[in-house]
Formats: sequence, C-alpha cells, structure tokens
Amino acid sequence: MAFIVIFFALFQELWHLFKNPKYRSLLLWMLIILVIGVLFYHHTEGWSWIDSLYFTVITLATVGYGDLSPTTTESKLFTVFYTLIGLSVFVTFASMLAKERAELFTERRERKMKDDPRPE
Repeated sequence: MAFIVIFFALFQELWHLFKNPKYRSLLLWMLIILVIGVLFYHHTEGWSWIDSLYFTVITLATVGYGDLSPTTTESKLFTVFYTLIGLSVFVTFASMLAKERAELFTERRERKMKDDPRPE
C-alpha cells in the first residue's frame, strides 16, 4: 500500500513539473531517452519490454546489478554513449529540481519570518 502512495505522490510531482515550461523539455527528454533505450535493447538484444525497461533504468541510475548485460559490440557501444547522454539529462533535471526545492524552502522560511517576527 505504501508503494502505491509513494508512486502516486511521485506521479503528482512529475505532473506538476510538467506544467512548468522550464521542466517540461527536460521531462520530455528523459522520456525520449528511456524510450530510445527500451526500443534499442528490445530489438538488438531481444529482451522483453520489461527487461529492456529494467536495464535502461538500472543503467541510467548507475546501479548496474549485472543480471543483464549487453552481449553484442553494437549494444556495448550504444550503452557507453547512452549512459553518458542519459546521465547528463538526469543530472541536469535533478539539479534543477534541487534548486527549485531550495528556492521554495527559502521563500517559505522568509514568509514565515515575515508573518511571525520574533526578536532575537
């Protein structure tokens, strides 16, 4: 049950970000990169759609469990460049998200101090 709540909260947050034009392009790039990886591994390696998605996410998250790995030279080369490009987009998105959260935190703190000024 907790997984469903967390998944729903994540989906709501992503939808909220998608409404903001400065995040929309990065979210679309992340989705495009995921789809490219899934399609490539499904067709080149012959993996199922789920295995392809799993490997794509594990690769971009730099987890690398090792239960699946590319077997062809083409797939290995693709994975090298795919990881570099995918990580670039992911890190950019994560840093923009962290900056947004920090700005929100600062705004809330300033608003709270303005509403309830206490002498120090």
